[in-house]
Amino acid sequence: MDKANIVLLHGMGRTGRSLRKTERAFKKLDYHVVNQGYPSTSKRQGIEELAHNFIPQALAECGLGRPVHFVTHSLGGILLRMYLQSHTLPPGSRAVMLAPPNQGSEVAEVMRAWFLYRWLMGKPGQQLGTGIGSIPLALKPIDLEIGIITGNFSIEPWFSRLLAGENDGKVSVSGAKLENARDFLVVPHSHSFIMQKERVVQETIHFIQHGFFTHTLVSAQNRLTKPCKSSNSKRS
Repeated sequence: MDKANIVLLHGMGRTGRSLRKTERAFKKLDYHVVNQGYPSTSKRQGIEELAHNFIPQALAECGLGRPVHFVTHSLGGILLRMYLQSHTLPPGSRAVMLAPPNQGSEVAEVMRAWFLYRWLMGKPGQQLGTGIGSIPLALKPIDLEIGIITGNFSIEPWFSRLLAGENDGKVSVSGAKLENARDFLVVPHSHSFIMQKERVVQETIHFIQHGFFTHTLVSAQNRLTKPCKSSNSKRS
């Protein structure tokens, strides 16, 4: 198998179906795509267990000797960061994180006190907060080219009230940031549907291929980091 590899990791409470549009787009470009499912609301498996139990399954389906690129949504990005605390990906690999709670989730921090939330979101939902026991805040930087796309439009005002500044209804713009990210893009979309927007899919493809976003039609105030020019414009 000599095709370039793409691994997709969905968010909390979702399935691989939520990333089907991205899956189809990469397959049309002749990538080998693994749309990896996992029990994101497991009562027994936390973030560490999910990362080390399911990411290797996806990697086992990828061609050897080629980069393995990741596209993640929400919790999926935290699973990738957890896995890369003790593992590495092949040289040339990149990742695009969509709406990742990289600085922890204020919503999860408040809601985890509620029994219904704990029952619905399982063990991972208790680990996404911003206080004691926060997995995102405990993770160390990883050696990977990362592009982050997050939204600033909310369809969930009841959650937005818990978030400081611009947010997508679940994650604040500032909360999606990661210190060593190579590029960062803010789009006017909500947390739950960001992955289904055509522009987001196209920006994701562009980063995987070139290592930076196009930032097309994005105002200067939203362009938080300058794109780094890639020395290799061909797909890896």
